[in-house]
Amino acid sequence: MSTKPIGIFDSGVGGISIWKEIHAFLPNEHTIYLADSHNAPYGPKGKERITELSIKNVELLIAKDCKLIVVACNTATTNAIKYLRNNYKLPFIGIEPAIKPAALKTKTKAVGILATKGTLASDLFHKTSDLYNNGINIIEQEGEGIVQLIENGKLYSDEMKTLLNTYLKPMLEADIDYLVLGCTHYSYLMPLLLDLLPNQIHIIDSGEAVAKQTKAILEQNQILNTISINPKVQFFSNGNPEVMQSLLEGDFDVKYLDF
Repeated sequence: MSTKPIGIFDSGVGGISIWKEIHAFLPNEHTIYLADSHNAPYGPKGKERITELSIKNVELLIAKDCKLIVVACNTATTNAIKYLRNNYKLPFIGIEPAIKPAALKTKTKAVGILATKGTLASDLFHKTSDLYNNGINIIEQEGEGIVQLIENGKLYSDEMKTLLNTYLKPMLEADIDYLVLGCTHYSYLMPLLLDLLPNQIHIIDSGEAVAKQTKAILEQNQILNTISINPKVQFFSNGNPEVMQSLLEGDFDVKYLDF
């Protein structure tokens, strides 16, 4: 069981940022990454459709004999992970915006959240937000259009910079000192955000925390691979494989899969 792969899925290439953290933190683990780029973004689709897509991805990863599945998508986690955990026997790791550390550390008492519509509208997001918004001004901003631009290979385009300036403006006016990225795609915005934001604003991403939680759950279930091996890494996309290839560092093969 311990030598079976970890499955990871996202609504496209965003979760590659999560895969990188897991791959670096758990160097003995085989991994399979599934990019549902054809249906990206999940954000506007509504809870029922997001759950359907998540089930499709999970079934495919189970068919590939995965021992644990990382839902490397904030929208899928906040809308579907409860259903997945209730209906499948293997462990699931989810990802949601890191509101807690931002709310605990802010000095200006203002925190920005850049996320998808599906994440911001979810019950899980509101439950978490309500726990930590006492005395904290949380500025929520839907990142409409960002995922599409990244999936189309337009990460550093003028259109992207214009969008980001528009979305960051109300946060800067509110004097935020922490910006929480609530979508795995948004990790790729880091170089742009560092250029656009003042130095005193801290950006919080969830990749490292997800990798640590994955290791903890593997250990808890006694399925951590402790055998030192050259891990097998597989990437599948139902979109343009070249977009994912451009975001991967190293000689990794991305295969097109119609799912």
